[in-house]
Amino acid sequence: MLESLHIENIAIIKTIDVDFLSGFTVLTGETGAGKSIIIDSIGLLLGEKADKELVRSGERSALVLGTFSGFSDAARLRMTELGLLPEDYDADNDVDSVMIQRTISVDGRSSIRFSGKPITLSMLREIAPLLMTIHGQNENGELLKKSVHLSLLDRYADSEALLSEYRTVYTDYRRATDELNEYKNHSAEKERLLEMLSYQIRDIDAGKLKDGEEEALMQERNQLQYAEKITKSTDFCYRALKGSEKGSVTLLLEKSSSALRALQDILPEAEELANRLDACRYEIDDIAESAGALSELDCDDPTARLNQVEERLDLIRKLERKYGATVAEVLAFRKKAAEEYTRMDRGSDYLSDLEAQIEGLRAKATELANRLSAHRKERSEKIEREIAEILAFLDMPKVRFSVGIERAPTLSSFGKDNVEFLISTNPSEPLSPLIKIASGGEVSRIMLALQSVFLDKEGTNAMIFDEVDTGVSGKTSQKIGIKLRMLSKGAQVICITHSPQIAALADHHFRISKREVDGRNETLLTLLDETERIEEIAKILGGIHVTDTQRQNAKELIEDGKSF
Repeated sequence: MLESLHIENIAIIKTIDVDFLSGFTVLTGETGAGKSIIIDSIGLLLGEKADKELVRSGERSALVLGTFSGFSDAARLRMTELGLLPEDYDADNDVDSVMIQRTISVDGRSSIRFSGKPITLSMLREIAPLLMTIHGQNENGELLKKSVHLSLLDRYADSEALLSEYRTVYTDYRRATDELNEYKNHSAEKERLLEMLSYQIRDIDAGKLKDGEEEALMQERNQLQYAEKITKSTDFCYRALKGSEKGSVTLLLEKSSSALRALQDILPEAEELANRLDACRYEIDDIAESAGALSELDCDDPTARLNQVEERLDLIRKLERKYGATVAEVLAFRKKAAEEYTRMDRGSDYLSDLEAQIEGLRAKATELANRLSAHRKERSEKIEREIAEILAFLDMPKVRFSVGIERAPTLSSFGKDNVEFLISTNPSEPLSPLIKIASGGEVSRIMLALQSVFLDKEGTNAMIFDEVDTGVSGKTSQKIGIKLRMLSKGAQVICITHSPQIAALADHHFRISKREVDGRNETLLTLLDETERIEEIAKILGGIHVTDTQRQNAKELIEDGKSF
């Protein structure tokens, strides 16, 4: 619902702040006081085009700000999908209201903020119909659009389970059909791709690659490139540590250990030192042997082996340039190519199996679509009866309303039905699309009837009716007011009216007036108490000069309204 509204510098409105309540609210006032400007301002919050001509003369910018609360599940879901509400809300940490702000400058620029965050006009227009709708003589509204009629019918008819079952089969049918079309329409391309995949697989297989091979070859290449230096250094190390018969380290350690052991009976400490020298000799002996082994190569001709390694590395790098940055990536490419080749290399058996599968899915989808159509047809008759009853109550007994259901030539994600609401406002005229209704008064009453039936299905919980009483009698106006009051039990209803009968039925009554300040008109919006309300309705009944009789009539209208 619309909780509060702030308007600043829009046309003759200098500043207006108003808090709206739930239930049924009416706005009344003299012509030219600013009723349409208030509607236009709310329209800005709902995504209407921002015209710089709306900015009050002499001001640089205009501002409209509205707070909305009590969202429907559909509104909350869409706002969450658009990133306007957090996804992880819960009952204890819920966003229960949002603020929409629209600013217009005299140079034509416009900005929109949603709870402080800038959003686009297209985003605003997506969520606006779920927050509030405006129904007036120049406002067709979402309900008149053919694009929403099928979904409204399905929500009214509780078709979700049937539709879900159908869509599961339809999705499989479409996927299989697309696969068949791809197979048939791209046979030449398929052959080319198969040939290319076959070449790539053979090319990689010819290399006989092994994961980790490249690193091992690069290490061997380094060893072969520096074979002479390795041999010279390791031979020197070996000779110095062990290989010399006169002055090697191990020889000197052995002699030193023997010398100390000769003293162990005289000096007990000498034995420990000798043991330590022996441990050092064993370690150095092992180092010498290991160093000597480093110079050993697994080939008789290092130069020939180096050439072989270089050739192998060149082959690997050639494959890497074509299929991946590493041997592992090349092998992964080969695996994927083989899987794609297997998928594409399907013969006549595959084609026959796929065609049989498609035929079975088409039959199943058609069966479910027929069940869905029958269900829609049955429920549409109930809608037609309810709309007819409401229109008759609103003094439009000869208006014919129909849910037009036509069989589509092909299956779609909604089944095999095209749905459009049709109406005839003249018995001599054929049924026509709802969107083509000409008369403003007829539009308002028909929209009221539709809202009464689809209130719980449309997803919005707040609506404005602008001069819904245009061109109707007092008796009909009262019926419209009764229906608006009934509608307000499930949603916030705001009505701009000239009808005393409708105004008398409201829960809350605002008077729109204008005053002159410093030589300029300004609009005022005032919430009326009981006495002021009687005076306002009496004025609507009788004109400028209000009599006691008119006041009594107004009071009686209000009392009668409470009985509803």
